[in-house]
This record gives sequence, structure tokens and C-alpha cells, in this order.
Amino acid sequence: MHCTMYSAYKDIQVPVCPLCNIPIPVTKGQTPDIVVGEHIDRDCKSDPAQQKRKIFTNKCAKPGCKQKELMKVICNDCRGNFCLKHRHPLDHECQGTGAPVSKPGHAALLRYQASSSKTPTPGFSVPRPTPPSYSVPRPTTQQPPSRTSVSSAPVPAAATLQNGLTEEEALQKALEMSLAESAGAASQQHSSQEEEDLALAQALSASEEEYRRQQAIQGSNRDAKQTTCILS
Repeated sequence: MHCTMYSAYKDIQVPVCPLCNIPIPVTKGQTPDIVVGEHIDRDCKSDPAQQKRKIFTNKCAKPGCKQKELMKVICNDCRGNFCLKHRHPLDHECQGTGAPVSKPGHAALLRYQASSSKTPTPGFSVPRPTPPSYSVPRPTTQQPPSRTSVSSAPVPAAATLQNGLTEEEALQKALEMSLAESAGAASQQHSSQEEEDLALAQALSASEEEYRRQQAIQGSNRDAKQTTCILS
């Protein structure tokens, strides 16, 4: 009889260190090879691992980082030793060499810098920049124009009189004359059109009268022919 009592269980093997034969726990999602390699680099008690560990003696100063490097990587600001991953000042949150300056100390430092920039130290002369040599033209004093000069000044063309009218009045008058001429031309054209229509109507009436007269003559001739035929 087949027993299915342990069918829900899985055969999971724990990786063992090849140097010290110690089982190494691996959490879900981790690669066993990486975990075993970290164990050999940090916690393995075998002689080959300890000999290798003596070479990588430069531990990273970043809190929580256990990485060790073959050579020192020194920060230029805080002079700390860090790994290649945290070598940049932004990566290890570099605070510099000294402690943070308080507000009174910062104010005193600013006052000292201001005083040192104003009063130069003895025995040291600050060279002043020589201004460029160029001559500044002096403004010529002009007398205010007298009333006679103002009155004798030439009047602009816009203010000159044209036949007793200003430019605006002359322009308005020219517009009125142009409108009057256009209206006269329109009325003349209208009158000429009326004359042409009247002449055409007279010609039509004359032709109609001539047509009626010819019809009357033809009718009288036809009646005369009929009477002559009866008499004979």
C-alpha cells in the first residue's frame, strides 16, 4: 500500500561550506552560491578562508556594510576607509572632518572673514586694480533756448497751413471732394443708362409701329385683290 503521508513535504537541501563543512542557511529568493561565497569571505573558520581573509583587511566604514577591499579607498573629506560601492561622499553620507558648526560659531566665522577682508594684514599689500586710462568727454554747457529762438524755430510740415487750413482739415476736405466726385460720376452714369434705356424703348416702339403699318398695307392689298377677282 502506497503511503501519501509525506507527499506535501519537499526535499530541500541546505548548502554546506566546502571548507568547514558547516551548513549555511539560505532564505527564500537567495542564490546558494552567493551565500556560500559570503560565508567563506567573512565567517568561515578554515585555514584557506582565514588566509584569504587576511588579504582583504580593509573594512568599509559605512555602518551596516561588511565589505572588505584589497586596498584602502580613503575619502578626501572625512578621511574614512570605504569599499568601492560606498567610496563616493554621497554614498556614505560624508560629514567632513570636523563637527558641525553651531550658529554662534558660524556668525563669528562670518564676522572674522568680513573683518579680515576689510583690514589687510601688515606686510601684505593688496594690489588694487588700475582703472583703464581713457578720457571722459565733459558735457558742454548749453544755454537754455531763448523765447525768440523758440518763436523763430521752423514749424513742422504737419502744422503748416494750406490755404488757411491745417493738414487734417485739408485731408478731410479732399475726402469730401472725392466722395462728391464719385457721387457725381455715379449719377452721371445712372443718367446715361436712363438715356440708353429710353432710346432703346423708342426704337422698339418705332419698329413695332413699322411692323403694324406693314401688316396693315399687306392686309389692304389682299382685300383689293379679292374684290377684283369677284368683279371679274
